[in-house]
Amino acid sequence: MYLYETDRILLRPWRESDAEALFKYASDPEVGPRAGWPPHKSVEESLEVIRTIFSGEGMWAVVWKETGEAIGCVGYLPSTSSNLKIEADQAEVGYWIARPYWGMGICTEALGLVVDHCFNVKGFSTLWGTYFPSNPASGRVMEKCGFVDTGRETVCPNLEVGSDQPVRVMKMTRNHQIINQTCRTSQTSPTK
Repeated sequence: MYLYETDRILLRPWRESDAEALFKYASDPEVGPRAGWPPHKSVEESLEVIRTIFSGEGMWAVVWKETGEAIGCVGYLPSTSSNLKIEADQAEVGYWIARPYWGMGICTEALGLVVDHCFNVKGFSTLWGTYFPSNPASGRVMEKCGFVDTGRETVCPNLEVGSDQPVRVMKMTRNHQIINQTCRTSQTSPTK
């Protein structure tokens, strides 16, 4: 698993020891439903999510360097796991951040690192992302990282919350990878 960082955040694999921090933030009813999942009900549930969902390739804990605490998640899903019908050389990105850290540009930094990884390490040709129209801040994160609105809406039946709600579809191709400086703030080289 690769490790990435900026001046403020570190992306690293999830650890079982992150379960309490994950529960603290993922139990917030304002967080999960915006990303398509219900609020966590216990530390044990958060631990199970770490073991079964967040342990896969392409999923990272977003760690606030100042405290060392996991404050969100960012990653990608290959075509075989995507909520969208996409080609084998494409991926879908996703992210969420704890409410105390909203509006600080952290998702933009984290997504920028994942975009670089997806294009430059994994070699994907196209990245996709979706967001609920009721959460336009999520769309702005993708726009800041170079994604464009496709003008399409779809539903994602795999979501636990909002599977019947339309989502806006965003796209970035490798040929049009224009990542503005906000996404690349003080990025360091990956280490294995």
